[in-house]
Amino acid sequence: MTRLALLERLKEVQQMPRYQGRDITTISAVLSNEALAKHLELCEQAAGATSRLAGNTGIAGRA
Repeated sequence: MTRLALLERLKEVQQMPRYQGRDITTISAVLSNEALAKHLELCEQAAGATSRLAGNTGIAGRA
């Protein structure tokens, strides 16, 4: 998954009720693609969303 795709998905997750009023995207500026993918995966799990990254760990940095 490209960095842009990860960031777009993170913005979608931020709109979910669990994260409304919170900023989960600013940290992305200092994260590697692999760390961003993990951050997104954890945020999706916490929000109850199905992770699109399941089984793709480590691929985000290679897109």
